[in-house]
Amino acid sequence: MSRFTDPLTGADAIGDPTAPELDAGQFDGAGGDAQARDDDSVNKTGTTTVGISTEDGVVVATDMRASLGGRFVSNKSVQKVEQIHPTGVLTLVGSVGGAQSFIRTLRSEADLYEVRKGEPISMHALATLAGNFARGGPWFAINPILGGVDEDGSHVYSIDPAGGVMKDDYTVTGSGMQLAHGAIEGVYDREMSLDDARDLAVRAVEAASERDTGSGNGVYVATVTGDGVEIENFDETEDAYAQR
Repeated sequence: MSRFTDPLTGADAIGDPTAPELDAGQFDGAGGDAQARDDDSVNKTGTTTVGISTEDGVVVATDMRASLGGRFVSNKSVQKVEQIHPTGVLTLVGSVGGAQSFIRTLRSEADLYEVRKGEPISMHALATLAGNFARGGPWFAINPILGGVDEDGSHVYSIDPAGGVMKDDYTVTGSGMQLAHGAIEGVYDREMSLDDARDLAVRAVEAASERDTGSGNGVYVATVTGDGVEIENFDETEDAYAQR
């Protein structure tokens, strides 16, 4: 997982999406390092998450592994992508508790907006809201991908732990991001079909899972179009490729 440094404190643990939510150097009553004591008991998703946009929609793919202390696989079937909008999804990256709380909060805000306004919130507005929450909220260890479709087209955003929001044609976050980027770079085409985008996203997760110890155990695939969201999971990555 790429490490991020908090611009105010310079502490890696705050900006590292794989780090626990306790600050580095926080001591317990006995003088011990609370983070060191709790680090091995915090569920984290080392993770590879991929978002790819096309003219027809968005594909988001993730692995399914969670670990304790980066050494023990605590869960092999974690759902790391969830629907938070009628035509939008968000990935779960970082400490499991922080990421799950972030997803619940953003989903609630999207639902509340739709109730008040009578229409779904736009992807740009939802991405801005996600960045504001990440910047000002208690979620120190998240680095999700937001993917969705609205009247302006298909969108993929990455949200960093400091609240930065970056839009791109495709993006990757998590500990396997370098390997996954290598699989996508040079192959991606904005005009590729949704099936081709799905295969590329799955191939990127598969490539990362081969070498990254924080990623593996299958794949979740979310396909987002103007008609809605479909999320599927596969224990074997090869089963996730589009059926031709």
